Amino acid sequence: MFRTSDVILIAVMLSAAAFTYKTKHDAEAMMERIGKLETKIQLEKDSIDVLKADWSLFTQPGRLQKLAEAYNSELGLEVTKPQQIVNFSALGGIPFPVDKVGDLIAELGGGETDPTVTGGVRP
Repeated sequence: MFRTSDVILIAVMLSAAAFTYKTKHDAEAMMERIGKLETKIQLEKDSIDVLKADWSLFTQPGRLQKLAEAYNSELGLEVTKPQQIVNFSALGGIPFPVDKVGDLIAELGGGETDPTVTGGVRP
C-alpha cells in the first residue's frame, strides 16, 4: 500500500499547506491593520489641516489688533521696545564696522557712544 516515504511526503505536503494557509491569514490580517492605520493617519492629517486653518484665522494681525485694543485696560499691554528683547552689546558678531554702528546709533538718538563698549553703545 503506502510506503514510509509516501506517508512522510504526505505529512510534509500537509504541513506546507497549513503553513501557507497560516501565512496567508496573517498577511490578510496585517493588510487589514495597515488599512485601519492608513485611515487613522488620513483623519489625523485632516485634523491638522483644520487646526492650521484655525491657527491662521486666529493669528490674523487685524483680529489680534482688535482684541488688543478691546482688552488693553485689562491686560495692560504696551508696545515692545527693541531694548526689551536684547541690548546692542549682546548681539556679538556684527557684520559691519563697530565705529559706524556707534555713529549711526548716536544719529538716531539711541544713546551715548562709547568706543570701549562692544557695538559703541553704553547699555
